[in-house]
Amino acid sequence: MRRLAKRLIVVVSAVMLEACATIGPPQPPSLDLPKPPTDLRATRKGSRVNLTWTIPTVTSDRETLRILGPTLVCRGSGELNACNTQVGEIRTPMPAEKAGSSAQKPQASYTDTLPPQLESDDPSAIITYAVQVLNREGRGAGVSNQVRVAVAHTLPPPRDFQARVAKEGALLSWIGEVVSAPPADVKYVYRVYRRSEGSNERELAGEALAGAESSFTINDASIEWQKTYYYRAEAVTLIRRANNSQVEVEGDDTPEIKVFADDVFPPTVPAELQAVFSGPGQKLFIDLVWAPVADADLAGYNIYRREEGTTPVKLNGELIKAPAYRDENVAPQKKYFYSVSAVDVRGNESAQSEEASETVP
Repeated sequence: MRRLAKRLIVVVSAVMLEACATIGPPQPPSLDLPKPPTDLRATRKGSRVNLTWTIPTVTSDRETLRILGPTLVCRGSGELNACNTQVGEIRTPMPAEKAGSSAQKPQASYTDTLPPQLESDDPSAIITYAVQVLNREGRGAGVSNQVRVAVAHTLPPPRDFQARVAKEGALLSWIGEVVSAPPADVKYVYRVYRRSEGSNERELAGEALAGAESSFTINDASIEWQKTYYYRAEAVTLIRRANNSQVEVEGDDTPEIKVFADDVFPPTVPAELQAVFSGPGQKLFIDLVWAPVADADLAGYNIYRREEGTTPVKLNGELIKAPAYRDENVAPQKKYFYSVSAVDVRGNESAQSEEASETVP
């Protein structure tokens, strides 16, 4: 009995020792330092630089972040190992956790205004941005990824930006800067964008290279009639890098202007009208032919006839689709004068063509 008891004590002691061996050393408490963002992005528009990044939700040691402190926005002329030059500070609340949510990660943003003295004539000049997210004690785990922004000069927005509708499309005009000798590897262009009413999607309507002239006009021929459009213009600095890549820096926009593309413009007047009598021995008629009108919205033609001393009368009831017509209602010993007009799909009618005459023997 005593031997059995001793064996049980030995077994229990061994199990306890083995269990104690699996417990590791105690872990240090989390410092609760927000993990630095790795997706900082920057876009420049004139003197404004817009920065966006994802708000961290975990600490640098992969623990769930409970409270966020301020976020510092840093700017410098070179590599940023620390936030030595702070240009802004924002506070962002902790995003609410949504179990099973596939929504986009929460974003933060900040807009920095470049001081005029930072803008440069050197196309290779850049500045660097980073952000540093702190905890509630004002401590952080380091700066985010760094983004570099070109600080080349941009031209001011176009002046006296106007639009009017013509038969050719929307005619857009403005006054720009005279650029006679831009820096090497730099070009300045003016771009005009449009959007349709009810849409925020912009489309490039046209562009013009800045140079020795100050007056600019472009034609947006791709509009659709009876639609409303909004136009704005900007100057863009194009920088050619040593590796042959191109950097674009957008300037400030003009205010939007509204244009209703109302088609009140008649088609082109038909030309080269000819009238030919059928000849003796046949039923009397006069054939008319003319050069076709090339307008894309052409619906057809109207035919007009008159005799000497009278006004023209339209012969057709419905529009003539082809550039030819046969007049069978003619009488011998009479001279007829013919003209043709073109009509578009909205009922706009051109002036009548030059007359062609023919005599029936």
